[in-house]
Order: sequence, then C-alpha cells, then structure tokens
Amino acid sequence: MTMSENKKNSDKIFSSDVVRLKVDVVDWQGAVRASGDLLVNSGKCLPEYIDAMIQTVNTMGPYMVIAPGLALLHARPGDGVLMNGFSLITLKAPVEFGAPENDPVDIVISFCAINQTTHIAALEKLARFLRQDTNLTLLRQALNVENLITALNSQK
Repeated sequence: MTMSENKKNSDKIFSSDVVRLKVDVVDWQGAVRASGDLLVNSGKCLPEYIDAMIQTVNTMGPYMVIAPGLALLHARPGDGVLMNGFSLITLKAPVEFGAPENDPVDIVISFCAINQTTHIAALEKLARFLRQDTNLTLLRQALNVENLITALNSQK
C-alpha cells in the first residue's frame, strides 16, 4: 500500500463492518451493547469495553447524549481498547437514556481510542458532519449502509 493509499484509508472513519441501520433494542443498555458489539467484532476493543461504556453512563449520567436523539458513547482507553475505532447504529425505535433535554435517542455512535489524543481528528471530522441537520436527517432515513458510509466518509 502506498503512502497516499494509507492516508486515504486513515481518513475513513466508518466501514460496513461497523455500521448497522434500524437496529431493534429494548433499552439504552441494549443500544450500547449493539454499537459496542460492532467495535468488538471488528477487532477494535475487547468485550469489557462495552461494560465500561455502560458503567460510565451509570456512574456519570447520560452526558454522552450530546444532542437531540444522538448519543456519542465511549469509555477510557484502558478499558479494553485495542485500536482506535468508531461504530454507528440507527435504532428502529428510539430509547431513553435519562437525558430529558435530548431523549429519546435514535442514533448511537460509539468510539474507542488507544489514548487521549489520537482520535481527536476523527472526532472533529465527525462533529462537522453531525452539525448539519441535513446529515442527521440522512442518518435517520438511511436504508442503505454503503450509501451512508460514503456520505459519512466524504466529510472533509
């Protein structure tokens, strides 16, 4: 792989193995598990990272519900992270996280990072995408994973 191919691949936050649409869950813990399972299955973290994300919400409250209908979940790097990674699920039916100003949640993004800094550029790119209402609508209405991944990864 050439250096430019490496750079091009590193610019991609999402791939088809970490995105699922219209996932059926019962509650917020199910949403965390569904998004976390994608990180585990793609080799980004160990299963204990999922438990750590749930524990973080239980301990610190639903501060990770960062906007109406949107949760950005994570735990600490030492909680089973193997490499930086992101996952995204949309929910078939929204769930309550206990964040009255932003519940119910229907878009769940989880990420894991090997340290406190290496994921910042990817988070900034994701934030630029999520700031646009049209992109949130795109996420909520998406029926095709590949088309959604193209849109997500095209953000500069």
